[in-house]
Amino acid sequence: MKADILDLQANKIATIELPSQFDEEVRPDLIRRAFKAVQSSLRQPYGAYEEAGFRQYAYLSRRRRDFKATYGRGMSRAPRKIISKRGSQFIWIGAFAPGTVGGRRAHPPKVTKIYAKYINKKEKRKAIRSALSASLQTELIKLHGHKFYNAPLILEDKIESLSKSKEVKNILIKIGLKEELLRLGNKSIRPGKGKLRGRKYKKKTGPLIIVSKECPLIKAINNMQGFDIIVVDKLNAFLLAPGGNPGRLLIWSKAAIERLKTNSLFMPNKKSIKEKTKKIKNVI
Repeated sequence: MKADILDLQANKIATIELPSQFDEEVRPDLIRRAFKAVQSSLRQPYGAYEEAGFRQYAYLSRRRRDFKATYGRGMSRAPRKIISKRGSQFIWIGAFAPGTVGGRRAHPPKVTKIYAKYINKKEKRKAIRSALSASLQTELIKLHGHKFYNAPLILEDKIESLSKSKEVKNILIKIGLKEELLRLGNKSIRPGKGKLRGRKYKKKTGPLIIVSKECPLIKAINNMQGFDIIVVDKLNAFLLAPGGNPGRLLIWSKAAIERLKTNSLFMPNKKSIKEKTKKIKNVI
């Protein structure tokens, strides 16, 4: 499949053959698995303080000749903290055990719990290739809510040298992303308790810009709401398919496409395939 390369004035300057990564079959199930694997690795571990509920002395004698404090009185076996005593008379309150004031939790969350879900390397690469091919399908792009459907969108390498957000916005408007920018400018207040937890506003997800290397454009895009930017060799299903749904609008630089092709990024290892075929021949 061939694609047009545009300059910063939205004029066609050349055509390029898309690499074989875009020929993969779209596998929504595999993309969702790869997405969840990345999402689970981003989860922050949390747990109770080790000494929570254990920071007070609680004691309860059950021996016949040890104080005779509770023996034969029909008291529950909850450990108690002694507040005062007078001879064989004790004043105490429940402590230490679950269900008591200031006591420990029965099953607190533990920091040692592993939340990460794992996926095989070959499956992960196949999911990335599948998400790349899904980015060429107009129907899937519409499902994401984007207002631009002429994918793939490839720009000349000068785009990577831009360092101001204002310049990038002007270029995107010339290309035809004016409606997309208006869509991303809106944000709504989240219903429920999420407002109290650092996520008051709900924002739209916009295009993903893919560059060939670390460049000034990264700082400019970080100031633009809804946009994401990534170096081509660090692509993952979390960015290519937000929410696990394929079809995100991608904006490429020409150098990023060339690097994807020359380095055979996210392709199966040819050596391992040759070794497997040799083994099969030897067995036959």
